[in-house]
Amino acid sequence: MRKILIITALLISVSIIKAQILKDVWNQTKATATTAVQQATTAVSTAVTGTTAPALSNEDVIKGLREALSIGTNSSTGVASKLDGYYKNPRLYIPWPEEAKDMREKLIKLGMQKKITEFETSLNRAAEEAAKKAGTVFLDAITKMSVSDGFAILKGADTAATNFLRKTSYTALYDQFIPIVKEAIAKVKVTSYWNPLVTKYNKLPGVKKQNPNLDDYVTKKAANGLFVLIADEEAKIRKDPMAQVTDLLKKVFGAKK
Repeated sequence: MRKILIITALLISVSIIKAQILKDVWNQTKATATTAVQQATTAVSTAVTGTTAPALSNEDVIKGLREALSIGTNSSTGVASKLDGYYKNPRLYIPWPEEAKDMREKLIKLGMQKKITEFETSLNRAAEEAAKKAGTVFLDAITKMSVSDGFAILKGADTAATNFLRKTSYTALYDQFIPIVKEAIAKVKVTSYWNPLVTKYNKLPGVKKQNPNLDDYVTKKAANGLFVLIADEEAKIRKDPMAQVTDLLKKVFGAKK
């Protein structure tokens, strides 16, 4: 009698386990089938109605490129305008004017290295000061930048938008930037470091007198430095999803992947 009860209990346990397994298999099969039906329904609906995710338009791309350049400009001017933003960045550093390199060599031989360093430092301080107000000039150029084929730039190199801005807007940008640089040169007293050097040199017998246009020199070097930084920011936005900080950037540069 006891054996019969044990066998009966075992059979009941086995039946319960089988029932649970069958239930689990049924639920899993049902869920899989439901998902498949939903996917098929969506596919059919899309085929019938033609509704898909909104396509990226040329206008979207152009707006995205402008936004990338604008964000890059704000970041770049912030970095460059800090103390040593140019002076201690090898890629931005403004050296002694190349056209007057012979003058520099002769002045070093005359023991004027300290004065030369002070002058070179002042060039970079002027660029850093000018960068504080450069954002408005660059943003204006970005706004006015005429783009017909945004996709060509989007599919171009990692710095294609920056290169396009430089190519199409440099002259107008330079004309707006040079007054700011002149003001910065006056503020940091670049000429007070330059004049003693050029006066000393021009008094030497047999030398070609030097008088480089420092306003033009610093303006071009300062602008070029900002373009370097903006290009870096553009490349970052293109490659790094974390740098795509707005919905528009995600839409334009995320879709590029």
